[in-house]
Amino acid sequence: MQKIASNLWFNGQAEEAVNYYTSIFKQSGIGKKSYYGKAGFEYHHKPEGTVMTIEFEIEGQKFLALNAGPEFKFNEAVSFIVNCNTQEEVDYYWDKLSAGGDPNAQMCGWLKDKYGLSWQIVPTVVGDFAADPDAEKVERVMNAIFTMKKMDIKTLEQAYKG
Repeated sequence: MQKIASNLWFNGQAEEAVNYYTSIFKQSGIGKKSYYGKAGFEYHHKPEGTVMTIEFEIEGQKFLALNAGPEFKFNEAVSFIVNCNTQEEVDYYWDKLSAGGDPNAQMCGWLKDKYGLSWQIVPTVVGDFAADPDAEKVERVMNAIFTMKKMDIKTLEQAYKG
């Protein structure tokens, strides 16, 4: 068992969200489900037999989706980074995860999906470019990133080369 897993609180959409995420990521799967019983109804207000939690995995990362209520919402303080080797991957994950999300929350490779969860769709070259000891190269790349919603590898490479 993975020592630490992310617990994602959904407003009654846990099962829908898990199916959505596992349809996007090729290396994914759905695990155990638990269901609400009579106990605690005064707190959770869910009918007996409603899905409570679903274990799932995407790209080797384990998650737990909690089918809860509107009390808590996702925010940008936590996001999931999807490292992409090609522009094709960037485009694929951007298109899939941004569908139905808030277009006003898209900048510098960040997006919010239709459930409000924040993702960063990042070309792997960005880490190399940002760690370059040449401060001018880094600044050119960062200036390019700040003009983008979805990252474009060719534009980043051009900025890096000057």
